Amino acid sequence: MTKTRSTYICSNCGKRSPQPFKLCPGCRQFGTMQEHREEVRRASARRNVGAVDRVTKPLTLAEIDAGQDARIPVGIAEFSRVLGGGLVPGSLILLGGEPGIGKSTLVLELSAQLAGANGRVLYVSGEESARQIKLRADRLKLNAPDLYLLTETDLDTILDQAERLDPLLVVIDSIQTTRDPKLETAPGLIAQVRHCATKLQELAKSSGISILLIGHVTKDGNIAGPRILEHIVDAVLTLEGDPFGQYRLLRSVKNRFGATSEVGVFEMRGSGLAQVENPSEAFLEERLVNAAGSAIAITMEGSRPLLIELQALTSPSAFGNPRRTPNGVDLNRLLLISAVLSKRIGLKLWEQDIFVNVIGGLKISEPASDLAMALAIASSYYDRPLPADLAIVGEVGLSGEIRRAGQLAARLNEAREIGFKRALVPRLGRHTDDLPEGMQLIEARSVAEALRAVLSSERD
Repeated sequence: MTKTRSTYICSNCGKRSPQPFKLCPGCRQFGTMQEHREEVRRASARRNVGAVDRVTKPLTLAEIDAGQDARIPVGIAEFSRVLGGGLVPGSLILLGGEPGIGKSTLVLELSAQLAGANGRVLYVSGEESARQIKLRADRLKLNAPDLYLLTETDLDTILDQAERLDPLLVVIDSIQTTRDPKLETAPGLIAQVRHCATKLQELAKSSGISILLIGHVTKDGNIAGPRILEHIVDAVLTLEGDPFGQYRLLRSVKNRFGATSEVGVFEMRGSGLAQVENPSEAFLEERLVNAAGSAIAITMEGSRPLLIELQALTSPSAFGNPRRTPNGVDLNRLLLISAVLSKRIGLKLWEQDIFVNVIGGLKISEPASDLAMALAIASSYYDRPLPADLAIVGEVGLSGEIRRAGQLAARLNEAREIGFKRALVPRLGRHTDDLPEGMQLIEARSVAEALRAVLSSERD
């Protein structure tokens, strides 16, 4: 089905515009904008599966059909996990991350996978030339005949090409470089970002074309631009990791079509971002067994249990105020654990500098890793290693008690599959039948009991 649309083209410079400007916005000449009427093919019915449902009257919940959203497989299992099972047609997705973390590399691989298996993909870049993208694709050994590249920042041109091509996915790299000439503001400012995102949302919802926006981040780690940008989109994804490390974590902060807090794990290689099928093994492969100050924590990232190594180092402070230096954990949690160990256990940490590091460049905030952090600090303080086959899970309270963590069975199953034979857990108040067999559980009610159970009774 087609419709007729008027487009005004400058006879001098070729600038296109949907508005009949007397003064050409390109070459600044008068009377050069000429009207051209053209037929534009509307999106097919197949595309409208992702459009927003329009109703003319209120409906009860019983009258609404809650059928499953049709999803497009993206070809990258870790990306599909974060999205909730695939790409929903007509969805608007925002991906943020620090410069150099691998956003463009990941999205280019995603675009090539989709274009090679499902249909056309339009990759719009306002920061790189087509030659630069081609060189990256050659380095990644990507070959997708249906992947189209467009180096453009003009919003009208992008919308026009998207309607002409009718792709499955449009990638905008980045939303901060996209601008509408009708707004007399620079790209990246609040008005431009909000306006461009709204226009792209209208395209997605009316045509069923999925749109993925790449966004810059501030020095605080937040996505640059107005917060309303995160309210406009259907999903907000963040790519995290140490730029100097090899692992990257793709997190879902917001997802209207699936669960949040899911995480996908990738490894940065010379050939691009590779999926990590078993993250726990990858994070522990360089672990030094029987090293003092090292503890294995079982954390949950969404529905996925992960085993990570927490390292701690205590050293006599040379100054009046001892330092607390966390890397990958929250400073307030480190201060809390240090205070509990000093007050409830009697460790003289007020005269010790404490350094805590999460191996692999990960960032954890789950309270279930408190006990592992406490034992790693105590292990370094006494210079006595923890058992090599011990995994730890538990939240520490202000009284020194250990509280239970959710999804304990899933955590212990993951530890058993990796090869751990013992697990230090909070005292089980009731019998649970879903805990794995063949794994020794060491139960403790307090941090003091946990230390007595896993460290030698002889202390310096």
